[in-house]
Amino acid sequence: MPKGVLVDLTRCIGCRGCQVACKSWNERPTVKTAVTGSFENPPALSEACYTRIRFEEAEAGGVPVWNFVKEQCLHCKEPACASACPVGALIKTESGPVVYDFDKCIGCRYCMVACPFEIPKYEWSKSQMPWVQKCTFCAERQADNLSPACVKTCPTDALLWGEAEELMAEAKKRLATGKYVDHIYGEKEAGGTSWIYISDRPFQQVGFNTKVPQYALPPYTWASLSKIPMEIVGFVAVLGGLAYIRNRGSKGGE
Repeated sequence: MPKGVLVDLTRCIGCRGCQVACKSWNERPTVKTAVTGSFENPPALSEACYTRIRFEEAEAGGVPVWNFVKEQCLHCKEPACASACPVGALIKTESGPVVYDFDKCIGCRYCMVACPFEIPKYEWSKSQMPWVQKCTFCAERQADNLSPACVKTCPTDALLWGEAEELMAEAKKRLATGKYVDHIYGEKEAGGTSWIYISDRPFQQVGFNTKVPQYALPPYTWASLSKIPMEIVGFVAVLGGLAYIRNRGSKGGE
């Protein structure tokens, strides 16, 4: 059975322990940031930051209220990023994670264009051997039957990891209490995602992209890619050859 995560926004306290755990487990580098008048830090997902907590402020009854929203790859059930990759560097595993093969990547960045959630990030700052980076859903931890690092560290159980079908049932059970808006984000978005969210405020009010198509995108991805001129296809083939030479050289020096 594929795994997933249920994110309950009413339980998140914005401690950002998940950010620290993710960066530590994935050995992501630290990046200097600056205070911008918001508690959010870093300001956006990047090649060095696979997950972050977004702060959403509103007013209720004349007083400010906060919602804290965890951002990361949603690991679509039928990922557009994987369907757009011409060399199979991104694949959807049976257990749930969408994983990335550094050795196959040719740097075309079609995945970045295809993703409806704008998740994959490129290592623009690297002059040698830049890669695409994104949340791995801790695929290596799950292979050992361990929960993702971010889930493990959450002190309020805002993140629930488990079988995808069971999580959907739990989400619907919580919605039935009347405490939440009648919407499970990720149930239908982009054809369904492994990470699903429930909230006490409408999702468009807490910064979610609610214009994501309610169907799987790979068939449309291929329809778009089929219109790419042959010159560009040839260029991609050249990139593939260069990637092969690059990877062979890097392995030879290890």
